[in-house]
Amino acid sequence: MSAGLVEKSVEEMSATERARYIDGLTPEGGLYTEVQRDVSAKSNSSWRVSPEPWWLPDPVIQHLEAMGQHLYAFYKALNLLYSHSLRGLQPGWVAGYLDQGKTEEAIKFGQMGRFKSHLPYVIRPDVIPTRQGMIASELDSVPGGIGFTASLAERYSKLGYDVVGGANGMVDGFAGMIRWVAEKEDPVVGIIVSDEASAYRPEMAYMGERLNEVGLETYVVEPDDVHFVEDGLYVDGEKGRRRLDVIYRFFELFDLRNLPKIDLILYAVRKGLVKMTPPVKAYHEEKMMMGLFHHPMLSKFWQQQLPKDSIAFLEQTFPKTWILDPAPVPSHAVIPNLEIDGQQFSSWEQLGHLGQKKRQLVIKPSGFSEQAWGSRGVAIGHDMSETDWVDVIAHALNSFGDSPHVMQVFHNGATFSASYYDFETDQIETFKGRARLQPYYFIIDDAPVLSGVQATVCPADKKLLHGMVDAVIVPGAVKK
Repeated sequence: MSAGLVEKSVEEMSATERARYIDGLTPEGGLYTEVQRDVSAKSNSSWRVSPEPWWLPDPVIQHLEAMGQHLYAFYKALNLLYSHSLRGLQPGWVAGYLDQGKTEEAIKFGQMGRFKSHLPYVIRPDVIPTRQGMIASELDSVPGGIGFTASLAERYSKLGYDVVGGANGMVDGFAGMIRWVAEKEDPVVGIIVSDEASAYRPEMAYMGERLNEVGLETYVVEPDDVHFVEDGLYVDGEKGRRRLDVIYRFFELFDLRNLPKIDLILYAVRKGLVKMTPPVKAYHEEKMMMGLFHHPMLSKFWQQQLPKDSIAFLEQTFPKTWILDPAPVPSHAVIPNLEIDGQQFSSWEQLGHLGQKKRQLVIKPSGFSEQAWGSRGVAIGHDMSETDWVDVIAHALNSFGDSPHVMQVFHNGATFSASYYDFETDQIETFKGRARLQPYYFIIDDAPVLSGVQATVCPADKKLLHGMVDAVIVPGAVKK
């Protein structure tokens, strides 16, 4: 795009000009966060580029603002529930479920008293707008997309759009969170990205550059780049060897044993030589947490620990979720809260023979598994044959010892019209799609700050909504 077009107002620019301008600002090497895909020679992006952001009405913005408050309250209560379960103040099976399949190292580290109050300080739900309301199908406290969303916000803001959080919302939110964790204004932060998460390294490198620009000294490194000295952890940079104040952990806990120098890193964290966020608490990263919220045996706990408005909000937001435990249900009992067309169930296997239309259910790994992110390992009941569905249930039950699975009610997203620029035909195209909203909340001074929203709009025939090549991916914005 010529420099003259930048000086035009949004109203003066054509839709194709806006799309080309946004595409032209894609950082070299791309930022796409799930897998690298071939892109058109005419485009820098591996997703469909829209000439405008995803418009969010004021009531939706208010709903998302409230969601951050309620989710943070939920994480606090969940943290307490796990502690109470270990101490016998709540049922022991709660901690038993949350620790199922974890390594002894991860369990013991997460139970250390010095980290007792530590919580995830980045919260990102996957929110599906449906005709019945906003459904948070998952919660992620080690989310990808931070740098990608930051880049989208900056680009669309250059065109004058009122992006949620502002042009620098993601960067300022991340920096504010790190400073709060460090308890100092000028910390040195190391963003450690593992090989397992290497597809996200470009966007985190971009984030590191932006953080340095706003005055937060940041190094995006691999675990092997960290040096241990008796007084802490160090990295090499343009200013020489620098001692880290905070580590931002961008690696999964199931992958600990594959990380170089992880023993030295965890030793430094344990001794208080460096702070780490998110904390090494695997139970914060389980999808089964939604099942615990809905479990009738725990309703009194939630009523005691959560405000009434939070309980009401989360009841409408969290899909009904069950932990697929293969332990036999007593013959006189049924699985709590599980009823389909008036039928109740005393075993998970009975679900395998439901008619296809009645199988509005999803089965997926709960966490602590390479299959538990990026839409991997997800099976949709009404989207497969009965034979395959029976096999999925059997696999989930058989995997309980190493990798517990959960089952959720499937909520079909509402359809919307989305537009994008086709770089091959030089035309603006429209299609009907289903949206996934990903609001990013950074915890600063013990309060969640909505710093940006990424919207992914997939073709309406897709059941799993993720950053596929034929999806439109844009920041959320408010019309002035």
